[in-house]
Amino acid sequence: MYKPRLPPSRRLGHGPTGPHVPACPAAGRRKAAVGCGARHAGTGSTRHHPHSSARSHMEPHLISSAVYMPKDTPTSRRHGTTLGGLMAIEQSPPGRLQLPLEAPRHGQHHAVLAVGRGVGRAGRYHRRGGAVPASPPLEEWCRPPAQRAERGAMAARRVGAGCWQRALGLSLSRRCRLPRGPDSYRSSSSSPALGKTVDNSQVTQEEIVLPRRKTWDKLAVLQTLASTVKRDPTAAHYMFQDDPFLMPRNAANSRLYSLSKESGRNAAKYIIKNFPQYFDKTFAEPNIPCLMPETLTPQTEGVSEEALRERIHLRMVKESVDMFDQLLQAGTPVSLETTNSLLDLVCFYGDGEPTPEKEQEEKGDLEESGVNASEQKAPKRQFQRGSQSSGPRWRENNHAERIFKIMPEKNAHSYCTMIRGMVKHGAYSKAYDMYIDLLNERHKADVHTFNALIRAVPYLKERFVERWELTKDLLTHMAQQKVQPTLLTFNSVLKSLRRCGGVGRTMSLFVLKEMEALDIEPSLASYEHLLSVHYKGVDAPSSDIISEVLNEVENRSFTAQDPDDANFFTTAMQVCCDLKDIKLAYQLNKALEKGDNWKFLDVDRSNGYWSKFFSLLCMMEQIEVVLKWYKETSSSLFYPSPKNILDLLQALDAANQLEMIPSVWEDVKQLGFSRRQDLLEEFLSLMSRDQHPSEIQQAFAKCAEEIKAVHEPAGPGQVPLEWTGSALGHVVVLFSRAGRTQDAWNMMEHFQKINRIPTDRVMDEFLNCAKQTNCPDEAIRMVKLAASLGLPLSQKLKSRTEEEFELSETQKKALESIKWDGDSSDSDSDSSDSDRAAALMNAQCSDTGPAWQDTVLMCQLEAVKSSW
Repeated sequence: MYKPRLPPSRRLGHGPTGPHVPACPAAGRRKAAVGCGARHAGTGSTRHHPHSSARSHMEPHLISSAVYMPKDTPTSRRHGTTLGGLMAIEQSPPGRLQLPLEAPRHGQHHAVLAVGRGVGRAGRYHRRGGAVPASPPLEEWCRPPAQRAERGAMAARRVGAGCWQRALGLSLSRRCRLPRGPDSYRSSSSSPALGKTVDNSQVTQEEIVLPRRKTWDKLAVLQTLASTVKRDPTAAHYMFQDDPFLMPRNAANSRLYSLSKESGRNAAKYIIKNFPQYFDKTFAEPNIPCLMPETLTPQTEGVSEEALRERIHLRMVKESVDMFDQLLQAGTPVSLETTNSLLDLVCFYGDGEPTPEKEQEEKGDLEESGVNASEQKAPKRQFQRGSQSSGPRWRENNHAERIFKIMPEKNAHSYCTMIRGMVKHGAYSKAYDMYIDLLNERHKADVHTFNALIRAVPYLKERFVERWELTKDLLTHMAQQKVQPTLLTFNSVLKSLRRCGGVGRTMSLFVLKEMEALDIEPSLASYEHLLSVHYKGVDAPSSDIISEVLNEVENRSFTAQDPDDANFFTTAMQVCCDLKDIKLAYQLNKALEKGDNWKFLDVDRSNGYWSKFFSLLCMMEQIEVVLKWYKETSSSLFYPSPKNILDLLQALDAANQLEMIPSVWEDVKQLGFSRRQDLLEEFLSLMSRDQHPSEIQQAFAKCAEEIKAVHEPAGPGQVPLEWTGSALGHVVVLFSRAGRTQDAWNMMEHFQKINRIPTDRVMDEFLNCAKQTNCPDEAIRMVKLAASLGLPLSQKLKSRTEEEFELSETQKKALESIKWDGDSSDSDSDSSDSDRAAALMNAQCSDTGPAWQDTVLMCQLEAVKSSW
């Protein structure tokens, strides 16, 4: 009777025959047939057969065409079954496994059986999409060797081509490169990105294609995360989100708060600069040097050229000039390089000390930014008029001129610095004379100097043709001196052409063609100058130029190359509004949303851009589209101005959707425009013009009550608004239509207080309200008021009161007791009629309502009738 034996791994031994394992015939390698411990397909854990460890092996003659593979490693175990075992199975005919010719030993049975069982189980469960079951139970290992060999052969027959090929492809197609040769198997990778497959009848090859290495930007992850976050239409600009108390309500508050925040930064810089001894400790962890205050205290003491260079580097204008004078008095020569650096400093700051605004404008670039930034602020034709704009101007015999005169040696850099400094600070004639001196000294100017001179051309010549001729001369000099023009050169030409009238419109297109010939791509500033040349001051502009410009700009993301780049979008939107072309405005807005183009709009420019765009929407679009844009952009991208509110009210009126007025009024209160007289008149006029359903009338009456509260003193020091006759009449009408008779009568009493006359429509509306609420006393009081003012409508009001109201005897007597103008004596009537006519004329002439001209005419007719 056969006595079953436990597998070695379940006994106290270490290997298939005990603790000792024979060495492999191939030094340092194992046979290809070794391997049953595997991570089965579809599972995440490695399951080892008891004899599938690195110690188990098979003799070379057991499997034909044995292939030597590297020894079993953790890497090979992660791929599934060991490569050698799978390769050995592949060499067998489909459906069966080549078993040893002679009776295998006990450990070899286990190895072959494990291969057949493992691969068959992996392929079968891989097809089903399920997990591979666990290792065979203990009863399987307790069977006799012969029975186990027979079961292993049966398991090998069940391993069909599809089963083991799927299991093999699952583990090998991703990680290994198969051996070449006629005995290699055929396979095809399921992913074309992982390899290339050459499929023929005999040879199949897979190659791993490695992707190119991509270098990511340091901010790539943050930019990717930021792209997933959409703009919150209810949130204000991120600048104001630190302090909710300072959240702006309108454009004026936005500008004030942003300037206040920048002023606070400048104040902190001033304190640190002037009192550095109180800020000698650093508590920041980690310490970031670029975020810490700069050291502005000179470290070099004494009078020397090294100390002078240090003060120039620290931008200490006065100290640098004083030390330069001390060096000259001591007879110490100063090198040309140091003197030119001092000249750069003095010319840039214009003989004055640097302020935080100037330092921010410079931002460490003394070469170009200061010249460009100052030129865009120069008013038109100031040079000819002899007036100077605000800011530091070029003084006669200032430090720059004095240093330049006493320089023993001057080079081209010295002249160019003086020219650019003079242009920056408004001394255009002196700059041109200095350029002539540069030519006489046979020096060559650099491209930045030519750019400054070209921008100064409109201030040097009066006539448009002369300006263009001087510009051409400067460009010719650049060609003669072999100075290569840049983008800023052509932008300076286009900027000068903005002040050349029709000549500029003709020559600007040739300038763009010249840029194209030199392979210089225009920037946003180039297009902005072009739009200004062709559309500002033109009576009948055409949309051809801006259409071509937007076609060029629409699908591009620009970077800042010129200080005037930021003006493009506001200028282009203004042109769209002048042309009243909503399609161009949408195209421009699409260009703004492309890439990082939105960065060209700061808070002020963004407010101006969206304000113009919204006004155009109100004028040209359907009301649904207008309200959609209003909801998405209001108080997040821009703060509506009073003009925008008026445009929105007109759009609601044109679309016959006046029921939206109460919600607009809430926004007006939030924006702080509730005391704007023009807005109040427009609101009241639209709400009181037509009759609406009861719910809408109640909402209108609530708005009218809030407007009434604005005209009353709310607190000490607050001046109430003055009532106008039209505003009073509108409020009375709104209260009357809402059935608020007492409130309407209180407003009627204001007419006498402010010396105003109610219109017939106002009195009819009040009488209708009194009738609906059954208030005959209020109707009688209305008749008395009309009689006291001597209005022709008083008799009609009396008749309506008698007919439409059920009056008691007391009310009838009160109505009959009202005295009319015809009951008075003739002498009294002459004076009273003339006085009343004059009072009517004075009252209505002082009225600011929209219909005061008609009222004045009525008063004049009343005066003529009374004189008769």
